Amino acid sequence: MKEFQIMGYVEDTLGSGETIEYDVSFHWLWTFSAYTIFVILVAAALGLFLLFSPMTSVEAIEPMIRLLPSLVLAVIGLVIFLYMMIKKWTTERVLTDLRFVQKTGWIIRHTEEIRIDRMEEVNLDQSLLGRILDYGDIQIAGVGTGEIKLKMIDSPIEFQKKLNDLKVKFAPSPP
Repeated sequence: MKEFQIMGYVEDTLGSGETIEYDVSFHWLWTFSAYTIFVILVAAALGLFLLFSPMTSVEAIEPMIRLLPSLVLAVIGLVIFLYMMIKKWTTERVLTDLRFVQKTGWIIRHTEEIRIDRMEEVNLDQSLLGRILDYGDIQIAGVGTGEIKLKMIDSPIEFQKKLNDLKVKFAPSPP
């Protein structure tokens, strides 16, 4: 069973008697991608710096101008890395026995909720690599509501199964 990592918003908005059924997390590939992009851009920055460092003539190129392209590349790598990691750290996606809740944002909070009894469709997009590594994107559409998109989630089939089990609870009983 998954260990739940309840964060502030979801914990604060749980109704009385409402329980968490599933904590939807980012796949490990999200973090790996952030680190990989950072390392590649910093390595490229270092390579660029070393490429221009043999030029010692102060008249040809000022030392800071030689360093500038390397710094720009390294800063771009750092910004992309921080963006991806802050997005991961500040996103809460939880399935309770009554609803699905997604909270994103650090300074500005954005929340999306759909009650399970109002869910119309749950669609899965999973590439070949996603099937092998067990990650995918889920789109949840609700009656009278918009669509919630979950990018690069871990174990999407397990999440979909848990959601379908909960939807059965709300299905009308036959006459």
